[in-house]
Amino acid sequence: MQTFLEFEKPIAELEGKIEELRHLTDAGDLNIADEVGKLQAKVEKLLQTTYAKLTPAQKVQVARHPNRPHALNYISALVTDFTPLAGDRAFAEDGAIIGGLGRFRGRSVVVIGQEKGHDTETRVKHNFGMAKPEGYRKAQRLMDLAARFHLPVVTLVDTAGAYPGVGAEERGQAEAIARSIERCLRLPVPIVSVVIGEGGSGGAIAVAAADRVLMLEHAVYSVISPEGCASILWRDPQMAQDAAVALRMTAQDLKQLGVIDQIVSEPMGGAHRSPADTMTAVADRVQAALDDLRALDPAELKARRRQKFLDMGAHGLGA
Repeated sequence: MQTFLEFEKPIAELEGKIEELRHLTDAGDLNIADEVGKLQAKVEKLLQTTYAKLTPAQKVQVARHPNRPHALNYISALVTDFTPLAGDRAFAEDGAIIGGLGRFRGRSVVVIGQEKGHDTETRVKHNFGMAKPEGYRKAQRLMDLAARFHLPVVTLVDTAGAYPGVGAEERGQAEAIARSIERCLRLPVPIVSVVIGEGGSGGAIAVAAADRVLMLEHAVYSVISPEGCASILWRDPQMAQDAAVALRMTAQDLKQLGVIDQIVSEPMGGAHRSPADTMTAVADRVQAALDDLRALDPAELKARRRQKFLDMGAHGLGA
């Protein structure tokens, strides 16, 4: 069942009319194929105009859309012979980070993804995509495996941020994130990250300090959520729309600032309207990135990756 966002109400009304007319046609009451075609053309035009001028706050809504494909969808569709690996070998298994070995278009890879879940049961199971320290330590263990067996790493970023609970802090959340970033930067094998939905704070960068950072057209990536920023700066969550603008968190802003490398176009109306096409587009870009990086030796890979992140500080906000 299609879920519509607040700004999609005119689209929802038109699609509701189309559905009603199709039911009439199915019942054999009258032939209204022409009318359905006209309404469908209006929907496509409205989708095009609406999504061409999304505000940053609206892009946040699209990035969080419940029907948007998540990490497990990508892994299921794009990775064959996937063998999940669990646990950090220190404390526990973390459901927010899914990782393992598999084949991506014939190439053996290590895949690490942040999974939010699609319904109440799976969201609780995966802790809404918010990893605890053991999740980041599991990611480090997987990166070590990749280095040992000379396998490229692909990460799928989709989290509101790392889990902020007392238990997580007691077990060294900040240290785990910092170590994960360090492990990314020191990997002697290629690493490609894709921001597929919401890239929030250190919880995202912990698995996204990569040679190539790709980002879906309507994904967001920032140091904090708009709501969190508004609460801190203005002490008013209602200022979230202004915060979304100030944070420069859209793919277009981040490409201009040099924080990401490529924007992956989404189907008209967002990834949630055509998950299969979205995942194919992501796979094509990931494959191209891995092909480009394959020829680089480990020392050059690490040097370029380190310099890439050092150079980000040279980009002014007015760039």
